[in-house]
Amino acid sequence: MKKKKLVSIKSSSYDVVIIGAGAAGMAAALTLSQKGVKVALIDREDHCGGILNQCIHNGFGIHEFNEELTGPEYAEKYIISLEKSPVDIFLHTTVVSVHREKKHKTVIAYSGLYGVLSLECRTIILAMGCRERNRGNIGIAGMRPSGIFTAGLAQRLINIDGYIPGKNIVIIGSGDIGLIMARRCTWIGSKVHGVVEILPYPSGLSRNISQCLNDFGIPLYLGHRVTKIYGKNRVEKVDIAPISKDESNTSKTFSIECDTILLSIGLIPENELSKEIGVLINHDTGGPYVDAHFMTNVDGIFACGNVLHVHDLVDFVSEEAKKCAGFVFDYIKKGESKELQGNVSVGANVIYVIPNKYATDTDNTFYLRTFILKNNATLTLTHNGKVIKTRKLIHIQPSEMIRFTVEKDVLNKADITPGASLEISIQ
Repeated sequence: MKKKKLVSIKSSSYDVVIIGAGAAGMAAALTLSQKGVKVALIDREDHCGGILNQCIHNGFGIHEFNEELTGPEYAEKYIISLEKSPVDIFLHTTVVSVHREKKHKTVIAYSGLYGVLSLECRTIILAMGCRERNRGNIGIAGMRPSGIFTAGLAQRLINIDGYIPGKNIVIIGSGDIGLIMARRCTWIGSKVHGVVEILPYPSGLSRNISQCLNDFGIPLYLGHRVTKIYGKNRVEKVDIAPISKDESNTSKTFSIECDTILLSIGLIPENELSKEIGVLINHDTGGPYVDAHFMTNVDGIFACGNVLHVHDLVDFVSEEAKKCAGFVFDYIKKGESKELQGNVSVGANVIYVIPNKYATDTDNTFYLRTFILKNNATLTLTHNGKVIKTRKLIHIQPSEMIRFTVEKDVLNKADITPGASLEISIQ
């Protein structure tokens, strides 16, 4: 048998390789580049920006740029800056493996533009973003006809590819993408017959409930679930039932005729590569465990953005990525910090807290979510029952992320034993 010709591998060396060129990856790359760090930015798509490129609605950039932008406009601001920077950007490139050798790593990637790449680096930032949950994640009974899309796919079909997914639509789940698509589908002439949410409260931001549903008279069925999908070749109708005591009340089932179903049932951090590298995954977030400096359990590998935990605003993704980049810079210059960090645990009414550790040598900004809906709540940071800091919250709900900063002076004045655990709770 004739031997196959070996494909040549192009090798390069960097201080940091960033995997993913969405909001997190771009912000981290630009921050590090401005500090004089040699950076490679990799993305499997043909353009930087990630999901931002298909989000043509406004509402982005209020915190980051002090102006209201569409998704492409937000991405463009970073892309313009990156094009002027020395960052090496590898688009249409997919990372297939990461090899660790003592203090150095080697990233292997395949590309239709560059061939096989072998990028040696000191550090890696995971910034792969997240993906949508699909029908298989919620197990709806019925046939498997065409006409069932995730809300994000429908968004891409309409905003980028120019296709209309359907004319009579039911949306399952009240996540933000689904709410935005309810409005978008109405604008293009489709009829959205309702949004069905299994929880007794919306999963999306309050502003999207108002602007995307209420403004267009689209019904929101809270505390309901789709119990069956009908259709042989194409979706024909769905059965919907209210939920009582965690069970579907089938005696009150009603049907809606439709040709299309959009699923907006949550997002999952994209961490298959992380697991292969040996990164420890937090089951509460679906993303990696990270220390106070956003480093994973694997030395020199950091994570930020939606691959770490799903954010509600892209502005906070950029903010977190910049913080992560600052710590990566310190690591490159000084090596791993020898400071003893302490664990941060979740208390009453808190789903998760990121980062999972705190440090006393810097201000610590925590990102967290609650599982309660409440006005006039109080967030409390404690150590062995002793209150370290509190913050009043006017309104909280599971769909809205909470940012909580604890200054290093506050921790030092509290005279906390180095490495002691802290707890964040909400009442």
